[in-house]
Amino acid sequence: MSETLERVSQEIENLRNDMVETLVELIKIPAISPNYGYEGEYDKAQKLLEIIKDWPFDKVEVYNAPDERAKNGVRPNILAYYYGENGEESPRLWILTHLDVVPPGDPSKWTVTEPFKPVVKEGKVYGRGSEDNGQSLVASLYAVRAMMNLGIRPKRTIVLAFVSDEETGSKYGIEWLMKEHPELFKENDLVLVPDGGNEDGTFIEVAEKSILWFRVKVRGKQVHASMPDKGLNAHRVALDYAYHLDKLLHERYSEKDELFDPPESTFEPTMVNGPADSPNIAPGEHEIVFDCRILPKYSIDEILSDAEKLAEEVKVKYSKEIGGEVLPEINVEVIQRLDAPEPTDPNSEIVKLLQTALKELRRKDAKVGGIGGGTFAAYFRKLGIPAVVWATLDEMAHQPNEYAKIDNMVEDAKVMAALALL
Repeated sequence: MSETLERVSQEIENLRNDMVETLVELIKIPAISPNYGYEGEYDKAQKLLEIIKDWPFDKVEVYNAPDERAKNGVRPNILAYYYGENGEESPRLWILTHLDVVPPGDPSKWTVTEPFKPVVKEGKVYGRGSEDNGQSLVASLYAVRAMMNLGIRPKRTIVLAFVSDEETGSKYGIEWLMKEHPELFKENDLVLVPDGGNEDGTFIEVAEKSILWFRVKVRGKQVHASMPDKGLNAHRVALDYAYHLDKLLHERYSEKDELFDPPESTFEPTMVNGPADSPNIAPGEHEIVFDCRILPKYSIDEILSDAEKLAEEVKVKYSKEIGGEVLPEINVEVIQRLDAPEPTDPNSEIVKLLQTALKELRRKDAKVGGIGGGTFAAYFRKLGIPAVVWATLDEMAHQPNEYAKIDNMVEDAKVMAALALL
């Protein structure tokens, strides 16, 4: 290990308590999307700006994506620059984390603490957003803070990006930034997205599946359950459709690619909704949502076409005229779509740099692969900018009793520093 990297690593160790304190302060502030009825990321962004206001960043910029549903009508995105040894001419390393978190879910399942009342216990920080994405956000901050404290300028300019809306599609986050401010991004940038990984930090994600979320809405005719012939039970139609769609998709798109884990496309029914609130009502409406993670070789358009064709077949099967109207209606509505870009080359500079850093600091060989989840990296890959997803995680994201392991946060900060120094 180089002397400089050793000094920076030791300084990061010295900052361990500060890192824990910062993570605790950030967890206290819910930053949940207006999609779920919350106010968004404004308060958390303000807290972060307050924390770093006296840090010697060379430049801090705030880009507010307008969203009238959010507090003060904006979804904030923060970029903090720490220039490399050649100033603004230095090559650049982006480290991107997200401010938003998912809703806490069933409060009764939080047995260690309440979601937004963080506690430190047995080397872990518990609370919603602690691991996803607070652990990496704080790690990136203190990787830079350590260099600042030592007066060290890295080989590469570090651009810390703290963005909004990752959990619900990035429309007000990285996607908005790339659309409205394309001048921020350069082809020779290197990009780390520390928002996925494994328990020992040996997995580097270079590829993602396509993502498709769609809602199926079925409309029949509500009626008393004792007289089903007088109406059309939307539940029955929807269940029939969902069963056959699930079967069709798994059979038709069944090939595997061992680059990914899991290696096959996945098609998961996840959410259902129907207005019947009594056992003796045959409901007239039913909704079901599918979450699909699709191997890049397959076309999302073809999958949607299959869903539409099956809808027509099921409509014919149950067709019935009621009150001058032919029912059922079955509509397929896309909620989110992200077509997978070309993977990052496993031999690209950012991959090799990360593998070198892990070898230097941990004496471990890291493997490359693909995942089913969607991250910021896909947006950079679409621009032809190589990006990797990596972190050391216990994979507690979105779960009750979510926690960040303090050792992971500290050790990952050292790797982030190494990427800028090596």
